[in-house]
Amino acid sequence: MTLRTVLAAFAVTCLALPVQEAAAATAATTSKPVKKSAQKQVAKEVRKVKPASRIPRKAVASVVEVAAKPTFGQLYGLHAAADPLDLKSSVALVMDQDTNEVLFSKNSQAVLPIASITKLMTALVVVEAGQSLDEKLTISDEDIDTEKGTRSRLVVGTTLTRGEMMHLALMSSENRAANALGRHYPGGLEVFVAAMNQKAQALGMRDTHYVEPTGLSSRNQSSANDLAALVKVAHEVPLLRELSTSREHQVALGRRQVQFHSTNGLLSSKSWDIGLQKTGFINEAGRCLVMQARMAGRKVIMVLLDSTGKYSRIGDAERVRKWVLSNPAALTPPLKAVL
Repeated sequence: MTLRTVLAAFAVTCLALPVQEAAAATAATTSKPVKKSAQKQVAKEVRKVKPASRIPRKAVASVVEVAAKPTFGQLYGLHAAADPLDLKSSVALVMDQDTNEVLFSKNSQAVLPIASITKLMTALVVVEAGQSLDEKLTISDEDIDTEKGTRSRLVVGTTLTRGEMMHLALMSSENRAANALGRHYPGGLEVFVAAMNQKAQALGMRDTHYVEPTGLSSRNQSSANDLAALVKVAHEVPLLRELSTSREHQVALGRRQVQFHSTNGLLSSKSWDIGLQKTGFINEAGRCLVMQARMAGRKVIMVLLDSTGKYSRIGDAERVRKWVLSNPAALTPPLKAVL
């Protein structure tokens, strides 16, 4: 059988034309060459067939489901804990700021990665060191994220004041700004991280450990109980209250004026009276949020960790607020999650 015969038979089979199928079968059993007239007919029919449309690569990629990396809370089974408010965060704590009375608790002793909630301690250490807010700091290669590969509008060579760096770190969760704050601490980054841990110990945050100032590392870990203590102390610093609750800020990046915005949409809501806040997210930590807010005539500290939905931490905060406002009698004794 010639190569031309094989190709002709294959084309006829693909076209599924009855007459040509018979001709191909005959050719296969007799091993005789197909006549030229038959070859021409096959070639004619092949030319009539339109090529299959090519599926765009993006379309193919969109139908491929990639399993999301589980958070530490999911790996620990913390989401199995049921709670009366049906929160999506696996860890939650609501506390009266003045009395330290716990109003709501869910896995509050669990130690988890805290992502950019770290920056609250970063800013507190800088403020307490008394470093000039007007001193200019420059972003360097050392500030580039090699942990998660995140990007930043603060390109290498960007120069801003320490106060502006702190503003962007707290409001927009700028990682390069936070790292630059640590690098420019007396003694450098290593000494700065040691100061963060020393401050945590001084505040009684025994479940807390830091390895860097941004929160990009999952080894920066704490508990809701510890973070409530940090929020309470940070709220006493007027500058941290101001910068963390700022909704937007414009800075000069070279010849351009660039607008930065807060990562917490609740600051734009008239329903909230927020005195201090910080958001956080990395895959290992899920969505995190700490806040100080006034509600039902009380100053309340709220900690929400390991929320797995993009907007679920905001939804959880709203659930807590509505519960506090509508159930003042339920605040004592505290509500607790049930495993």
